[in-house]
Amino acid sequence: MRLLYSSILYLLTPLVLLRLAWRGLRAPEYWKRWPGRFGFFSAPQLNETIWIHAVSVGEFQAALPLIKALQARYPDVRMVVTTTTPTGSARVRAALGDTVFHVYAPYDLPDAVRRFLGRIRPRVAIIMETELWPNLFHGCHARGIPLILANARLSERSAAGYRRIAGLSRQTLGNLTAVAAQTQDDARRLISLGADAACVHVTGNIKFDISIPASLHEQAVALRQEWGAERPVWIAASTHEGEDEQVLEAFAAVRQTVPDALLVLVPRHPERFARVAALCRKQGYEVVLRSEQRLCSATTAVFVGDSMGELMLFYAASDVAFTGGSLVATGGHNMLEPAALGIPVIVGPHTFNFAEISRMLLNAGAARQVDGATQLAEVVTAYLKDNDLRRAAGEKGRRLVEQNRGALMKLVDIVQAGYSSR
Repeated sequence: MRLLYSSILYLLTPLVLLRLAWRGLRAPEYWKRWPGRFGFFSAPQLNETIWIHAVSVGEFQAALPLIKALQARYPDVRMVVTTTTPTGSARVRAALGDTVFHVYAPYDLPDAVRRFLGRIRPRVAIIMETELWPNLFHGCHARGIPLILANARLSERSAAGYRRIAGLSRQTLGNLTAVAAQTQDDARRLISLGADAACVHVTGNIKFDISIPASLHEQAVALRQEWGAERPVWIAASTHEGEDEQVLEAFAAVRQTVPDALLVLVPRHPERFARVAALCRKQGYEVVLRSEQRLCSATTAVFVGDSMGELMLFYAASDVAFTGGSLVATGGHNMLEPAALGIPVIVGPHTFNFAEISRMLLNAGAARQVDGATQLAEVVTAYLKDNDLRRAAGEKGRRLVEQNRGALMKLVDIVQAGYSSR
């Protein structure tokens, strides 16, 4: 099965490179560092490293507390952090700088995997969430590298896809040393696909172990002054193509009741920043971009967050948060960040990537779910006009996050067991 998979992957490689080139038309960073994706990169003398792989920004943000905890526990061990996207790469560099060695993860080709593992020489490998790569997993197992699937989640939809290639899925999951699953359902699905039940642990979701910098509140107060201290503010964060139009439609309705409201609009991908700003201006709104570093005037309607690594700050300075990727069928993004800050959360109908978190927030009364622009406008307006309603929902979210902390230390213990086993 793996041989057939590898053969197909080699045949598809030219198309993969064409896709990279096409994506580079919108985000030129995709044109860079191609050799690294095939395991060719310059590296310092590395040996006995701890390797953490996080696909992109969301997975890296979840991994960041883990990386810092491991750095504290193993101060003399070199950490290697990989991503697969330029946005993830930029976030690693901004958050960790030279304290880790960072490259792109290799494509799942046998020779690329061999070169990559030979250069970073990990003592333990940690794959965040659910990245199942047959050749990479086999390569770790063949070299005796303990392999941990951390903060693992697997929706029923994804599990159904893996069942279509049941033999390869079973082979791949059989290479794992340990699985730290977010929920019992995630654990059950992974075991049904071939993970060894004795290696699967339900640890909870490390995204609840959010670290809020001590200076964040002070920074948020200063930013709120720049936006207009008395203005009601709602943020639409991590929005995708086809979602911004719905947000702006909702914003128009909100302004009929709350005319001085400010919309903070933060597209998910940097290549869309300019297009989203242009869309706002086309609809007649006065726009200020974060990159312009200028104050919002009383007539500024939309503030576009065209920066990286500041989303928590934008949340902290807002009154209400809509979490994107949920009005379109992307599956949603992390809604725990605003909840941890005591901000009411609004999501669309598509939250399958965060099904358990969404359910918990909705059941706790910390979040509201809407099915389109009309409902979004109604809920935002209700929150902006009722301070008590807003504060009560925000407090429920903050308490929920506090009550569910603890997964991080369980995961660190699992990593330590893997590290010590070699």
